[in-house]
Amino acid sequence: EVAAELHRRLTAEGLSAVRPDAAVVSVRAPSPERAVRWAADCRAAGLAVGCFRPPSVPDGISRLRLTARADLTDAQIAGAVRVISRGAHR
Repeated sequence: EVAAELHRRLTAEGLSAVRPDAAVVSVRAPSPERAVRWAADCRAAGLAVGCFRPPSVPDGISRLRLTARADLTDAQIAGAVRVISRGAHR
């Protein structure tokens, strides 16, 4: 499953991601402000991500959300992980 593989690779990079039940992979951001910047960095690199932060998240944890489509190739998954990981360390 593509979402499980994306989750595995993101957590291997040291990112905190929620194990997906479906196609959405949620990656925790350290703060609402950082989530906004991180999402903008991802979008600038050509990666479509959602950005969710308080008050729209009930637990108060900001996140990036990615949809792992079934047609993603291994190279596309690897590229997404690179972009997300690079953005996490800025």
